[in-house]
Amino acid sequence: MKRATELAAAAPASPPAIRCFGLTKRYGTVEAVLQVDLAVTPGEVMVLLGPSGCGKTTLLRLIAGFERADAGTLAVGGQLVAGPVAWVPPEKRRVGMVFQDYALFPHLDVERNVSYGLFREPGRSQRVREVLALVGLEGLAHRMPHELSGGEQQRVALARALAPRPTVILLDEPFSNLDAKLRTRVRGEVRAILREAGATAIFVTHDQEEALFLGDRVGVMNQGRLEQVDTPERIFHRPATPFVARFMGLADFLPARVEGQALVTELGMLPRPPEVTPDKPVEVMVRPDDILIHPDESGQTVVLEKVFQGTHHLYTVRLASGTVVHSLRPHFETYPVGAHVAARIEAGHALLCFVNGQLRPIPLMDTGP
Repeated sequence: MKRATELAAAAPASPPAIRCFGLTKRYGTVEAVLQVDLAVTPGEVMVLLGPSGCGKTTLLRLIAGFERADAGTLAVGGQLVAGPVAWVPPEKRRVGMVFQDYALFPHLDVERNVSYGLFREPGRSQRVREVLALVGLEGLAHRMPHELSGGEQQRVALARALAPRPTVILLDEPFSNLDAKLRTRVRGEVRAILREAGATAIFVTHDQEEALFLGDRVGVMNQGRLEQVDTPERIFHRPATPFVARFMGLADFLPARVEGQALVTELGMLPRPPEVTPDKPVEVMVRPDDILIHPDESGQTVVLEKVFQGTHHLYTVRLASGTVVHSLRPHFETYPVGAHVAARIEAGHALLCFVNGQLRPIPLMDTGP
């Protein structure tokens, strides 16, 4: 990804916008954030992704200073703001925040909402005009929040966060109150605004599509831990753990055994990775577009469910062993629930397997000249 590569190349020139080492937060016996190490490059959009209760919002609140960590250190723009011997309050961290409900002041118009965090700084009015132009709200400076659409309120909240020129902007699921159509449009606008502003941002969401669309990098959280941080493409195509694989789209896992130079699965044979030995349990990861099904009245695979997705059907099928997998087929391939079919792996690309939970790439099948 060009932007992520450029950011990585520029990283040594300045300290990370955010740097966490071993950041930990507990609530009683619940480990909300556990030993998190994270560095966010200036100008980067980092997306924290995970299911509800995984710790992503708590991590955001630790960075903002709304919560105190039980262990670890946190630096903002190279300045230590939290640790065993350091604590900088939220208002002095140069961190902007966009909340789920936007938290606009209902009694202040757009201009005064945006200028609120600027206090008596020189050039205050000019800065307000700049950020309102940036978010496309130049003509709405004197509107009240209740006179704005949801998308406009969201952009006011973003303008207010940008106005003081913070080191980093934190966005906590800011599109959750928007309907699906508006959400798609507004997230595109927000990404363009952040890019134009050159802003560093950490964005929290539980929506995989949103994470892949917005992030220069994506961090997937599970039970308080960061399981993987990488570019959207690598997170999807090279998940580091089975949890990441399952969370980043629909993934199934087929048990496999080693026979000579092959991995033998219920849906066909694959080349054996050199690191895989017969004494280790192996699971091959497949996605719905990797599995082909076709009619076979004597087949041992049974269609359990069919979901029409417009251009495709998503089939849930049960193999002879009882293992359940999914197959994505074109809309014109129709199989009723209960139909017997044959199934096989037909990926057309290198697959992955997990050995004792460790990722291993499977070599491409040699099809000869």
